[in-house]
Formats: sequence, C-alpha cells, structure tokens
Amino acid sequence: MPASRPPSTGTNRQRPVKTGASARGSARGPLAAPLDFTVVAIGASAGGLDACRKFLAALTNDHCMAFILVQHLDPTHDSMMVNLLAGHTSMTVRQATDSMPIERGHLYVIPPGAYLSIANGALHLSAPEARHGARLPFDYLLHSLAEQCGGRAVCVVLSGTGADGSLGLRTIKDNGGLVIAQRPGDAGFDGMPQSAISTGLVDAVLPVAEIPGALIAHDQGIDLPKPLETSTPSTTSSDWLPGILDLLRANTAHDFRLYKQGTLRRRIERRMALGGIETNVGHRYLDLLRSDAGELELLAKDLLINVTSFFRDAAVFDLLEKTIVPDLVRSRTADQPLRIWISGCSSGEEAYSLAMLFREAITTAKRNLKLQVFASDVDTESVASARDGIYPHTIEADVSPVRLARFFTKEDRGYRVTHDLRALVTFTVQDVLADPPFSRLDLVSCRNLLIYLGSEAQSKVIALFHFALRESGILLLGNAETIGNSDGRFDVISKSERIYRNIGRARSGDIGLSIGAGDAPWLPARQGHGHVLSRQAALAEFCRRRVLDAYAPAAVLINPRFECLYSLGPTDRYLRVAPGHPTHDLMAMAHDAIRIKLRSAIQQSLQSNARVVLAGGQI
Repeated sequence: MPASRPPSTGTNRQRPVKTGASARGSARGPLAAPLDFTVVAIGASAGGLDACRKFLAALTNDHCMAFILVQHLDPTHDSMMVNLLAGHTSMTVRQATDSMPIERGHLYVIPPGAYLSIANGALHLSAPEARHGARLPFDYLLHSLAEQCGGRAVCVVLSGTGADGSLGLRTIKDNGGLVIAQRPGDAGFDGMPQSAISTGLVDAVLPVAEIPGALIAHDQGIDLPKPLETSTPSTTSSDWLPGILDLLRANTAHDFRLYKQGTLRRRIERRMALGGIETNVGHRYLDLLRSDAGELELLAKDLLINVTSFFRDAAVFDLLEKTIVPDLVRSRTADQPLRIWISGCSSGEEAYSLAMLFREAITTAKRNLKLQVFASDVDTESVASARDGIYPHTIEADVSPVRLARFFTKEDRGYRVTHDLRALVTFTVQDVLADPPFSRLDLVSCRNLLIYLGSEAQSKVIALFHFALRESGILLLGNAETIGNSDGRFDVISKSERIYRNIGRARSGDIGLSIGAGDAPWLPARQGHGHVLSRQAALAEFCRRRVLDAYAPAAVLINPRFECLYSLGPTDRYLRVAPGHPTHDLMAMAHDAIRIKLRSAIQQSLQSNARVVLAGGQI
C-alpha cells in the first residue's frame, strides 16, 4: 500500500532530469499548499484525439475543474492539438509552458518532446530521458499530481497503446485520488486502458461519453462539508457507516470496524458520488449494497487500498541494501534460516523487492544461507496476483536492467518473476488483526497499513510484530507511520526511513493477541471471527508451539485429495513451492526423490486406516 519516491542511484526508479525553471519548481523543493480544486490528468496515445473530442463534447459547463492532457506526440513536429480540441469545448485550451499557473476551467495540452509536472500550483516542463527507448510522460505527470493535489487528483486513461499511466496511477490511489479508465471495447486502441484495469486499482471503467458525468459527481461529492459537529442526525456517519461496516463483515471476508472511520467515510462517499448518490442520503447507498452484491464487493476492494510498487521509497531501500540486509546476512549461521515477513503485501512487489535484496546480499557474502520470505494480505485477489508474479512492462521504471535480467523473464504480457525468486516467497491470505502471526522473524515489513487503522488496532499490530521478531530483529514501517508508544519494545535505527530494532522480550499480555502456527505455509483463510485467546490458553499455546518448533518432525495434514491443510516442523527439507499456478497439492510440492514412496505410503494408510512407515527414502 505505497507510493513512489525520488530515485536512488543504480537501484530503483530513474526519472527525467529537470532543467531550467522547472528545476526550481520541482517536487524536490518546498511544496506549496495543494490546489483547492480538482485537477484531472488525461492520458492517451493512439486513438486519443477521437476519445478526447468525445470526452469534451460530453463535458458540461457546470464544473470547476482543471484538465491536463498528456497525448503521446511526435517530438519532431509541432502539435495541432490545441486547435483540434478548442472547437469541442467552451473551456480555455492552451499548450502548456513552463511555470504556467493552473486555473479552473482550463485544458492544458502537453507540448511535443517534453515532460510535464506540477509544483507550487503551476505546470513545469522538463526534457525527457528515454529509458530503454520508452517514454512514459503520463506516469511522470501523475507522480507530481498526486503529491500536489492528494484527494483532488484524478487520473483518466483513454485510448492508446502501451502501458503509460499504469505505474503513476498507483501513486494517485495511494494519495486518495480517483482513477477512471475508458472501457476497452469503447476505445480505438485498448492497450493503455487494459493495462490500467489490470492493476486492479481503477475505480470505474466507463465509455468515454460517461466519464465527464462521473468526474462532476466526484467533484461535487469531494466538496461537500464533512464536519460531524455541524451535521444533522440524518447526515452523520452514525446513521449509515456502522450499517455498511456490519454488512461488509457479514457478507465479505473483511472486517473494517477497526479502520479509521474518516478514511472509510471518504472512500465510501467517493463510491456514492460515482453512483450518483449524495452523501447526505447515505441510507440509499446502504440499501443499494443490500441488493447489489457486486457493488458490495467493489466497495470492499476499494477500502482495502491495495497500492504498491517495486523498490518503493528509494531512500528506504538504499539503507536496507547498504546496511540493514548485509548486517542480517552476516549475523546468521548456516543452520539458521533468514526469515522475512511482509504484512499487507498487496500484489507482491514489496515481497519480491526484499527477496531480491536478500538474495543479492547472500550471493555477495558467499554464504550458504536459507532464505524464507512470507508475504500475507487480507485481499485474496491480490495474493493470487502476487503468486502469479506477472507485472507490466512499466516496472522498467522501478527495477534496474541488471535485476530485470537476473530476476525476471520478459513476455508479451510483461515481466514474469523467475521460478527461483518465486520459490523463495510464500504468499498466504491473512488478516493481521485476527489471524496468527509468523514467528522467529529477522525482519517484518508493514508499510502504509497502520495509517488506515485506529489507535487501538495500531497498538495491537505493533505488539504483535514485537512478539513475532527475534531479538534484534528489524521492523520496517511506512513513511507516514511510527511505532507510537512502544513501551520499550523498539530502538530507532532511522527515524526518517521508519526502521526500528526489536529490543526486550515479549510480555505475556502480548502473546494473547493471536498465537498460533503462523509458520504454516498453507495456512487456510480464516473462517468467521473467533474470540481472542485467554491468557492461560495463550501461554499453553505458546509453550506447545515452542516445543513443536524444537522437537517435532516435519508433518503435513492433508485431505483425501492430497491437498495440504496445515503443516509444522521443517517441511522445507522435503517440499517446495511448485512452479506454475499456486497449488496445495502435496504431490506437486514433494521432492522428486520421495514422491513415489510418499504416494505409496498415503495410499496404504487410506486403505488400512493405520500408521504406515516406509524405510529407505533418501534426499
């Protein structure tokens, strides 16, 4: 759940270098207050002119928004876009120049051979640096738009080829903005809209003629006053928000009651605005959710706020790469595996980024260490996407050419994570507020999740991470998060990068948060909402877990279909993550040398309903 930041040399994102006046107004300098009106960035390439004309023809005059059009243009020819579009709108249409102020009721068009960004309420031009022959001007604009406008930033992806915009829209979402894509069947070229939709972060997919209406509804909704103390009983969140949260809890796999109500209300009101429902009649939206299971699932997905990218926040990954990860590698002996947990992994980019860093550090140190990376998220679709390990070509902006060559294979659909890297990461569906954690960990990464939780839930999660980490283990949080009142649990390694070291021992009160066999690679999704263990039960479970970790043999519970339901002990000696689509099939994961004997033993056990031992197996 995450956002992009300036690049780090040789590691992560490489952005065009700003020149002249644009450098003075760049995002690297002091930022002015965000613009107090909605700014809509429109991205298009092939077929974009026709889509833009239809868009402007459907846009009524009763709005107070500004629009910025990024159309892929031939850098060697003058643009005729201003003249071609001016006749289709009553707005002022201008070609962007450096330091041009952004005004309501204006449409700004990118000039040929330039990149656009926003800083201090004005447009700024920069000279692009083509990377691998690809230019992504729309992505470039979206990053600065999100930082400047926050929840008033809107991204609209129209007809075009390629994937420009698919990376930048993540930053828009992370900062509370809106993302709309043209319906692929309505577009002359569906490459850009389809790529945006495949991120799973698009709020609405509409024919181009319907997009202006959705934008106006969104703009009107975002401008409505929200202070509760001035609201009448019929408009307060207490009328409809608890009912929506209860409906989500009863009919989806998610419980949002411990999330910050302000964040939930804003996102729910945005979906209401998209549906043409005013926020002062929230009970109508509640009625809609009761009758429309599809809208209920879309709302739940929107509330999960799944946003991430490879090597997100360059300064953080620089510190990890240069200091934290090498220190952890040096501290382990050959018989001690390195254990990493990414909580709230979304679509997997963070998990694979950390796996790459540790794999490189182990290779550099010439150590024969086992690496175990666990990644969990409450969103089943995101976890499934992470397991597939396929990402759009736009990750070239985040992943260095060396890492692309080593850890990815290029396909028509994008870049696929190599089998060796995927085998290091175990993805599982998990609610960090209710399900058992992993344990004996060297590093826990949980970035941009705590900011959406209430204070009680934040304290619970921090205590859980303290319990899960080894002594001196590392906790990595998002750039807007802190450990709060950790009560002597953590030392600060880097306050600016939100990196902490675990100190002290877990207290018995912490154990009761949620204790269980979180180390099981095939932990099934939680069913229902169980109560918290009593202190006595928690201590008993803690003792049982430690004894099993130290003395139990490798064991797997399966059903008659050979599907793994639960595991304990050193199963990694005998089983591996099978390539291809995710599977719980024991035979698919079993080592070649024991598969035949294992199948024979299971069949004998099923037939005789008795214990079966087969000798002579060797790996």
